[in-house]
Amino acid sequence: MIDRKPAPQTALILSPQHPGTDANRAQARLEEAIGLAQALDLVTAEARIEPLRRVEAGGFFGSGKIEQIAERVEELEVTVVIVDAALSPIQQRNLEKKLNAKVIDRTGLILEIFGLRAQTREGRLQVELARLAYERSRLVRTWTHLERQRGGRGFLAGPGETQIETDRRLLADKMAKLRRELDEVKRTRKLHRKKRLAAPWPTVALVGYTNAGKSTLFNLLSNAQVLAKDMPFATLDPTVRGVKLPSGRRVLMSDTVGFITDLPTELIAAFRATLEEVIEADVLIHVRDMADPDHEGRKADVEQVLAALGAGAEADQHVIEAWNKADQLPAEDYEELVWRAKLPKSQDAPVCIVTSAVTGLGIDALLDQVELALSVDDVALRLEFGAADAEALAFVHRHGAILSEHTDAKTGRVSVHARLSVADAGRLRQRYGALNGLEAPAE
Repeated sequence: MIDRKPAPQTALILSPQHPGTDANRAQARLEEAIGLAQALDLVTAEARIEPLRRVEAGGFFGSGKIEQIAERVEELEVTVVIVDAALSPIQQRNLEKKLNAKVIDRTGLILEIFGLRAQTREGRLQVELARLAYERSRLVRTWTHLERQRGGRGFLAGPGETQIETDRRLLADKMAKLRRELDEVKRTRKLHRKKRLAAPWPTVALVGYTNAGKSTLFNLLSNAQVLAKDMPFATLDPTVRGVKLPSGRRVLMSDTVGFITDLPTELIAAFRATLEEVIEADVLIHVRDMADPDHEGRKADVEQVLAALGAGAEADQHVIEAWNKADQLPAEDYEELVWRAKLPKSQDAPVCIVTSAVTGLGIDALLDQVELALSVDDVALRLEFGAADAEALAFVHRHGAILSEHTDAKTGRVSVHARLSVADAGRLRQRYGALNGLEAPAE
């Protein structure tokens, strides 16, 4: 049988380095671009950093640099040139003409990967909407002739709209249809979220740079089977699971799409419904890959996206940093990491826990910190339950953390010292009355 699988396309990857950009940061960007290309099954013929003094409006690079790149494209016989930057439609079109190869910018590259990875209907709709928004500004690349269609029948009909106007209108109609379908999906997701809030369990969201180990950590914490691979954007569709904390309190934990430097604005807008899991979470666990030489730069990128979403520490959310992949560090670097995590922090700084989602290192300490963050606004209650209050006692066990419990051998009454959230304490009173409870501040 003849193997009809198409031959893999070869790519030349160019990562522009602007004046003042740190060398380590530039190298990290280049390696990330290589990883993104591999995610599309492209064979990297060459990847290099291109110093850039200024961006040229017509072709991004200067004419001399474009000639050098064109020669290299011909020598390597590459079919795709990846420019790790945002190109305007004109820059992309001019580069394709002069290089005689397909040119993809960073936004187009990420959109292609998202299109391959989206599994659920919502994910596919979000990616398609983002892709159409991106393509709409690039129609000029397809219709260079811009011929006019006739406005009616016969030779006397006046000129109609241009082909590009027709395509823009068709795209606008398709985008409107996608938005209506997404609104329906959002409505369904909102109902699911409302049902979860009625449960009512606190919510914890894992956030972080793509490939930081979020899904591996999520699987360890929740016994889920979310795809966890060493590749960018292995997880696109959010997954929510119930997790039991050491005290017995249950929380809803969600694994979300990984962030990335210069995440396209089209994707942030399209995935806003998905990222609402992050916005509405009670606690955020920021998973960081501490084996990445540019982990500080990655942290800044994640915080920038969180700020754009109106989430994170600036939005008064509890943030815990999981310093992940500690198992990949040399012994000396690992010891320094543990020492840094124990250093006194300012009041606003997040707590840092050294973890390894592979070995399980630091997981208990991480869950303890989640418990502590959720208990900040808790109330401590001293309650007495008689034989008729079994249902109320079960509620306290189910929703609270039992600090102490004593059963009187003579009367059979149960004295409980428990910590509950303000919301659960209110539900306890509403459903079962005061129960002779004496409230005290949370301890």
